[in-house]
Amino acid sequence: MIGAGHISTATHTILVDMKYTKAQLIDALVHEWDYLCHDDYDPEDPTPEEYRKEMEELTIEQLIEETSTDEIYTLDDFMENHG
Repeated sequence: MIGAGHISTATHTILVDMKYTKAQLIDALVHEWDYLCHDDYDPEDPTPEEYRKEMEELTIEQLIEETSTDEIYTLDDFMENHG
C-alpha cells in the first residue's frame, strides 16, 4: 500500500487508498486507450505512444480523473480491467 490521500473533483471529494503508482495508472490508461482505439479507429487520434506522453504530464489526481471511475465503477475495477 502506497498511502492514503484525498482527491477533490469538481463534484466531490473522495478518500483514495493510494495503492497504485503513477506508472501503473498511466499503463492502465494507455491500455484502455489502445483497446478503445482498436475498435473505433480515427486517424486523428493520438497513437498510444503520444497518449502516454500526454498522460505522463498529469498528476496522480488528474490520472485518476481520466479513469472516469466513481462509486459504482471503482478505480479497483478499472485497474483490474486495464492494469
